[in-house]
Amino acid sequence: MPHLITGGARSGKSRHAEDLARQHGGAVCYMATAEVRDAEFARRVDRHRAQRPKHWGLAEAGRGLAAAMAAHDHSGGLLVVDCLGMWLMRFFGADGFDEAEFAVERDALLAVLGRLKGEALLVSNEVGWGVVAGDAETRRFVDELGRLNQLVAARCDRVTLVACGLPLALKGGAA
Repeated sequence: MPHLITGGARSGKSRHAEDLARQHGGAVCYMATAEVRDAEFARRVDRHRAQRPKHWGLAEAGRGLAAAMAAHDHSGGLLVVDCLGMWLMRFFGADGFDEAEFAVERDALLAVLGRLKGEALLVSNEVGWGVVAGDAETRRFVDELGRLNQLVAARCDRVTLVACGLPLALKGGAA
């Protein structure tokens, strides 16, 4: 049963996902998607890691998120994917957006959501409410993440928007 949790920067979406995971009765595997590129972000990752229970598993997903999810999925377990925006960033680089590989990995992710034996919480950024970005690459990122969020939401049993630390159920009942 996949559950998408979305919200803006510092909205409380990751905290909400982690709170839900703490209430889960089975094994939890945190699926890290970010590529650490600078010292400030490394400190942010360390803070998040310190807040999570020590008994949670950890998997570094890289670009192959669907394969990592399939490898760590089991009945009664919970995958926490944090976050889809950072995963999408892995497909942007000095040569631009790797559209072909992203399409393959996106389709694999959408397929694995329908085959999960356990549960999954997928955290994503809601980036479409700001001003239109001034450069083409950022506009492309916003467009791709908006489309990805729509596709993932369509395959999730539950979708929650978090704003100001408050969860609001958009699909499937209580937040």
